[in-house]
This record gives sequence, C-alpha cells and structure tokens, in this order.
Amino acid sequence: MAESYQNLPLEDVIGDRFGRYSKYIIQDRALPDARDGLKPVQRRILYAMFNEGNTSEKPFRKSAKTVGNVIGNYHPHGDTSVYEAMVRMSQDWKSSMPLIEMHGNNGSLDGDPPAAMRYTEARLSKIASEMLRDLQKETVDFIPNFDDQDLEPTVLPSRFPNLLVNGATGISAGYATDIPPHALHEVIEAALLRLKKPTATVEELMDVLPGPDFPTGGIIQGKDGIRKAYETGRGKIIVRSKTMIEQLKGSKEQIVVSEIPFDVNKAHLVKKMDDLRLDKRLEGISEVRDESDREGLRIVIEMKKDVAAAPILQFLFKNTDLQVTYNFNMIAIHNRRPTMMTLPLMLDAYIMHQKDVITRRSQFDLNKAQSRLHIVEGLMKALSILDDVIHTIRGSKDKKNAKENLVQKFSFSHEQAEAIVSLQLYRLTNTDITELQTEQSELRQLIVELRDILDNEKTLISVLRKELTAIRKAFKTERHSVIEANIQEIQVDLDVLIPSEEVVVSVTEAGYIKRTSLRSHKSSNGKELGMKETDHELFQGVINTQQHAIMFTNKGHYILQLVHDLPDIRWKDLGQHISSIVALGQDEQLISAETVTNFDEDKFVVTITKNGQIKRTALKEYLITRFNKTYKAMNVKKDDELIFAEVVDAKNKDVILITHQGFELRFSMDEIAPTSTRTAGVKAANLKDEDYLVSVIIADEEDQGDVFVVTDRGAVKRMHIAEFEKTGRAKRGLTILRELKTKPHRIFTVKRVTLNDLITIETTNGTKEVLAVSKYRHAERYSNGQFVIDPESDGDIVRVAKSSLDEA
Repeated sequence: MAESYQNLPLEDVIGDRFGRYSKYIIQDRALPDARDGLKPVQRRILYAMFNEGNTSEKPFRKSAKTVGNVIGNYHPHGDTSVYEAMVRMSQDWKSSMPLIEMHGNNGSLDGDPPAAMRYTEARLSKIASEMLRDLQKETVDFIPNFDDQDLEPTVLPSRFPNLLVNGATGISAGYATDIPPHALHEVIEAALLRLKKPTATVEELMDVLPGPDFPTGGIIQGKDGIRKAYETGRGKIIVRSKTMIEQLKGSKEQIVVSEIPFDVNKAHLVKKMDDLRLDKRLEGISEVRDESDREGLRIVIEMKKDVAAAPILQFLFKNTDLQVTYNFNMIAIHNRRPTMMTLPLMLDAYIMHQKDVITRRSQFDLNKAQSRLHIVEGLMKALSILDDVIHTIRGSKDKKNAKENLVQKFSFSHEQAEAIVSLQLYRLTNTDITELQTEQSELRQLIVELRDILDNEKTLISVLRKELTAIRKAFKTERHSVIEANIQEIQVDLDVLIPSEEVVVSVTEAGYIKRTSLRSHKSSNGKELGMKETDHELFQGVINTQQHAIMFTNKGHYILQLVHDLPDIRWKDLGQHISSIVALGQDEQLISAETVTNFDEDKFVVTITKNGQIKRTALKEYLITRFNKTYKAMNVKKDDELIFAEVVDAKNKDVILITHQGFELRFSMDEIAPTSTRTAGVKAANLKDEDYLVSVIIADEEDQGDVFVVTDRGAVKRMHIAEFEKTGRAKRGLTILRELKTKPHRIFTVKRVTLNDLITIETTNGTKEVLAVSKYRHAERYSNGQFVIDPESDGDIVRVAKSSLDEA
C-alpha cells in the first residue's frame, strides 16, 4: 500500500489543531453549561453516582469507587482531576448548596488537601437529587460515551438554577469565567419574577436578588458593580471580612474576624498579617492568633497597649486579603457557544431549559398513561366477557395462538391480548373490576392534565412555578453575606501605623541612601559620614519617619520612598545602594533628592533637561502606592538627560537658565502650563549648536539674592540675581560673560549663594580651593571675573560644591 503525504504550511496545521483543541476545552471541559451550571466532569460525576444508586437516602460509598466508575465509563482523564472536582462539589465553603456529601477529610478553609480517595466516602446530597430528578423520563438528550459502550446525558434536568446558586470558576482557551454563588431562595424568587414578567429589568430583579451570597459570608460593597455585572456580565465588587473591635483589660484592644472573603485562604491570610508584625511594618500589633474551631471561624489580632485598633484595621483592609476585589466575568456555554451572560439571559436560559424538561417529561408520562389506559380498557372488556375469553384461551395451541385468537374473535389489540394472556388467575375476582375502573378514571384525569400542560403555555408555567416554589420551601437557607450599597473608602492613618520619629536622611551622588537616628548622628557630631572617597553628598536633612523622600535620576525617573522604610544604618557606616531598593537602568544615576511632607499642597515639580526641555507637574501626581520601582517623571529623549528636578511653590516664581556658552534666560513660571508626569515638556531655551544647560535657579520675581559663577578657565564672580533680565521662554537669552576671541570662558556652574556660604572647587589633579563668598564683590554682567584656578597647572575643574560656614 502506497504511503500518502499532505504538504501543508505549518501555520495552517498548528492553527487547525489548536482551533480544535480550543473548541474542546471551551465546550467540553472548562466552562459550565448555562442550563444546569455544570462542567462536563461535574455532570459525569453526578450521573455516575445517580446511576449506581449512590444517593442521599442510601449509605455512603468509597470515593475511589465513584472515581473509578467515572473514569471507566464517562471521563477518560486523570483520577486526580476527577477526585478534585468531586471534593470541590462537597466543600460548603466553596458552594452555597454542595451537591455531594462527603465523610472524612475533604479539605479545609486553610487550603489543606483532602484525604486520599481511598479514605473518604461520598454520596449525592439531597438537593443533588433535584438536579437529577426525572432523568429517566427522557427529559434530556443522551449521547454515546467515549467508547460507545454506554450513554450519558448532555445536560441534567436541574430542578433549581444551579449556575447562579453555586456559581462557577474556570479557565479555558481564550475565555475565563467567574460567576459568584447566590442564595437559593433569592435566585428562585428572581426566576419566578421573570416567569411572571418576562420583560423584568435588572433593577426589578435586584429587588428580589440583591446580589451574590458567599458561603463564607463577609460584607459585599458596591451595588453599582453588582448592577453592572447583571446588566453586562462584567463588574467589580469589594468583599470585606466581618470584623469587630473588642476592649481588653489594661488599655488594650483586639480585632476579631468572624467571616473572611470568599476563596481566601485563611492560613495565608493569618500568616500575611503576622508577617506585617514580624517585618515591623505594623508596630502596633502584639499577636495574631487563629482561634477557629468547630463553632466557627475566629481570627484575633491583638494590639499593643494604648494602640488604637481602628486605624490598624484600615491598614489590614488595604494591604491584606481581609478585603479583596471580586470581578464578575459571567461566561457560560449557551447554545453550544461561550456567551457573556447577563442576569436576565441566565434566568431565561434556565427557564427555557425547564420548559423543555417539563414538556418532555409530560410527553413521556402521557405516552405511558395512554399505554396503560389502553391495557386497562382491554382488561375491563376481557372481564366483561370472561367466560368467552377463557374458552378461547383453552382452545388455543399456545400463547402465541391464544393472542391471535383473542385479536381475531374479540378485536383486542396485540398489547391488550398480551396483557390478558399474562393475567394471573387471582386477578379474576369481582374486586378487580372495581380497581380497574378506579385506575381508568385516574388515568383519564392524568391524560387530560398532561395534555393541558403540553397544549397550554400558561399551565406549563404554573407547573414550573409550583415546582420552583416547592424547591424554595424545602431548601430555604438564611443569607450569609451582607450587601452594602457603597464601597467604603479605606483611610490609612500614617500617624498610627508608622511611629513618628525624627531621623537624619542622607543621599549621596553615587546612590547610597540611609536613615540614621539622631543619637547616632550626634555621637559622630555630624561628621564622619560613611561614604566612599570618590563619592559626595547629594542631600542631608532631619526628617520625620512619616514623610517621603523623593529622588530623581538623569534618565527622567523618580523614586519615592517612605522615610520609615529606608534602611536604618549608623552614621559612620556606608548606606544601602538605591539599586537594591529599586531597579535602575544602565548608566542611570541620582541627580537630586528632597523630602515631601504633604502631597496635597499646592506645589509643583519642575524638571529641566540638558538640551533645554522644561515642564512642571502638580506634586499630587507624584504620590504612588507601590514603592518598589521607578516611575516616569519626564519623558527624556535618548540623547538628552535630566539635570534639574525640584519641588517648588510656583506662585510669583521665575526660572533662570544658564548655558555652557554663557547665556542666561529668565522667564516667569506661569509660561509653563502644568502637564502630567509622562509628557516631555516644552522648549525652555533656544540653544546654539553644541550649547547646553549647566545650571538652573528658581528665584522670586523680586529676588535680591546672589549667585556665584564658576568658569571652566578657573575664573569666578559674584552677581546679583536682579541682573538677570526677563527675556521670555524659548529665546536665546543674554550673555553674562565677555566673549573672547582666544580661549573664551565657558560656564562650569552657577550656584545660588548667601554671604555665609563657602564654595569648594576641585580639579583633576586633586587641588581643592575653598572660597568664602563674602570676600567677593558684585561683578558686572559682562565681566569674566577673577582667576582662582589655573587649569594648566592645577588641572581641569571636576566639581564645585557649596557649604556653609556653620558646617565648616
């Protein structure tokens, strides 16, 4: 036999195969059916148990027996996945109405695994029987199983809306579903309302079905999120633990948690809260205990003496799973397609399924009643001519001949003839005719009722209403979760969570940062700062631990750190490098650092690049909640870098820019419109080719202060800020040096100074020249100043630093 090959592009083959696989995963594994709310594995487990008689009124059976039966007959997959699905259907903290009862360890709220299936026993729960009721009456379609040896149902009759009651969660190819559980009696009320009024809106349905009801209780916040989810299939709510604060002896308080959010691992939650205490992120907690027992859940968070529990609770809500966000994503298989389900669509899908089930059941019962009536009428006729019938039967050769004779002589049907020849002798008494007449009357009445259901939509609906009402009455439970209309904002009070303490913070140009206690700083007399020889101090200040330190890098990023979170290191020791706190890019280094007390102040962050871009952004935009990475302060181009970043009060302020070639440009801060952190700003100066900004000074409009100019040829001069005239943004500016034809002066830096300041100039040869600002008179704008360094003998200037006489 010749071999045949197909020559196909790889992308076509992969696309086709993955498409088939995706379709299988979506339709037949991960997503629930909108009609019975079950995934195939769940449906097969319930059907297998029902088929084997493992029901609620019978004794428990080993779980392994059920798992083997499911795998062997219906679900050819791993035993672990089948057993896990079986266990989940038995967990009352995962399902509002568990469909399986289990004896033995079926897991726990702490995430403990269940016992092996050889140890546990299971049976269908009482309400699961309602899922399977009337299955044998041809109410649903059956299909061959995987090996064509048996049949399995495509859907269960489902006498209650299981999809909404028990919810669903699953991940398939391209789709995921998250449908929360609801209270049975409320879901049935919504279905009854939809039956009564098919056009009932979500608003009307929410009067009887206000929202989810989690088996673990908790407080649900956000009715708008629920409404949106019911209207669109997607929505967000907040689920908060049920807590209370108890007073203890000795000015102590404790938080008691009695209910936690749905699907939260209790053990992990307790550990996370205790880790906050161990990591000293929450100084006020003395102990976290799990006191849960058979009476119920109880977690205790005990405070230290004189520490208020309320602010600590707010912090726990914000930073642990004591409060979580639940996102609705209500996707189910509807008409064999994955569909985003709204609440009305879910109810309608269920109602249509129930109408179909009742119709098919009624048709099955009608056929059965008609067949029985036909037999009863034949028996009654036979009894009325009993002697003739007996005579005919006695004269027949065998059973087959007897039936043929009865059909020919007395016009009985074949079915009636079969019933007559199979009749036992004791039935030929006088009383039997009375029983047959009663049965005939009952059958005729039943047939009328069944035909009414099949022919009359209103009668069918009344049957459905009656059955739903009976389920509601039989299985009604109290609501577990409390629903609150609004989402309560979490107010975290730093004054309580973080101890208020004055510390000394230092940041160096090389990126080493630390906080030091005042005691350690004082013992060193403020000297002997732990720092590398080649490094220099960028910032030093006494700050409260509740404040923030903000640092800017040359790549246009900023780093925000709570002072309390900075590494606590002795003054004499080297600080911790900023890259171990947040990741920095290649060649990225700090250019400035300062502190922020209140981000709500009417202040701005002004950022300026070397190539002349400027922008200002409201300070409040710089407040972030995660401190473990850098954030964009300004969009800086690859060939540019940030040289200035400062928090300023923009009222009546001027910006003074100094370029390398000796131009100064002064303009009002009002010329820069505020923009967000991610923008690139606007043009600040019209720079000449090969010119760039070297210094920036923020001055008051009527500023009478001084600046100190240092040129690359080692000349210095002191100038009045008032001499810098306003020219407007994006211009060339005015010169502050006299231009020379040979060896022209170029500006190295310009520092704002007072008469109490010292200027230190360092060169490549290690020369250090310390200048007292007070010893220099004011020079003219076009003066080139006086020489203090000779680059030819002393080396080129590499650094100019400012300090005060007090520090010296």
